[in-house]
Amino acid sequence: MRTLIIAEAGVNHNGSPELARQLVDAAAAAGVDYVKFQTFRADKLVTRTARQAAYQSRNLGHGEESQYTMLKRLELSPDDHRTLIDHCNAKGVEFLSTAFDLESIAFLDSLGLPLWKVPSGEITNFPYLRAIGLTGKPVILSTGMATLDEIEAAVGVLTRFGTPRNGITLLHCTTEYPAPKDQVNLRAMQTMHERFGLPVGYSDHTEGIEIPVAAVAMGATVIEKHFTLDRNLPGPDHKASLEPDELTAMVRQIRAVESALGNGTKEPAPAEQPNIPIARKSIVAATAIQRGELFTEENLTAKRPGTGLSPMLWESIVGRTAPHDFEPDQPIEL
Repeated sequence: MRTLIIAEAGVNHNGSPELARQLVDAAAAAGVDYVKFQTFRADKLVTRTARQAAYQSRNLGHGEESQYTMLKRLELSPDDHRTLIDHCNAKGVEFLSTAFDLESIAFLDSLGLPLWKVPSGEITNFPYLRAIGLTGKPVILSTGMATLDEIEAAVGVLTRFGTPRNGITLLHCTTEYPAPKDQVNLRAMQTMHERFGLPVGYSDHTEGIEIPVAAVAMGATVIEKHFTLDRNLPGPDHKASLEPDELTAMVRQIRAVESALGNGTKEPAPAEQPNIPIARKSIVAATAIQRGELFTEENLTAKRPGTGLSPMLWESIVGRTAPHDFEPDQPIEL
């Protein structure tokens, strides 16, 4: 199964439409399936006095301004969205954006987006989930900070209002930027699959690319990863993001891993077939054996190549009579 790879541009455009287009270029060049942005109006998303998260203050180097002031700088206009969709189409990569308020849901729906990516912070937002469900579109639901009961409640709201249950994918996530690797708990992804019977994936906030690659090996059907043009750019998410060459490497390694996963059938691979007679052994004479002599543990042995009788027939050969003379190392024939 092919893993869906979402390159999370998020707000790493710093409010610049030109930088956003460059992010699309980098995502397309890396070979991802979707490049995802964030759609919001600061006055609908956050109160004017809400403080920055600790990681935002740390990554920005200051925490004096409110979340509202920070987010206001990072808005994209409706025209910016339309331009980015056109640019994605031209570059051969799919456009996606996460809505963070009800008006943004309605706007993105009007643009004809094929699916929703629900962020972890909205998993307990009933009006938001209801609005998403009413569209009837598939949903990728991030579950950072959530318990199994909270996930179950969110899935219940979505399906109650119209999201097909078989259209929901759950993304395991650790909501910290960067996320400590010893707190990723990738096995929770499998726990969600067992509990809900839904496809699972992983939204990664760790540094590097090894954790999302490992998630694919563990069954992730979707991988989401933040990326930027330059980790040294100012902004809340740049420092926890991949740069373009790293994004390209992640895609390449994910494709290699999913290719290696195969179909699960245990049988000789085509590449192994020529090596079977070379690596395996046949029953041969350990000493000279005369016609009419009994085959014994002492006058038989197993040696390469495996072009004769299999040593797994050993017990059925020992005790039988040699039909003719055998020289040492001569394959046994009956």
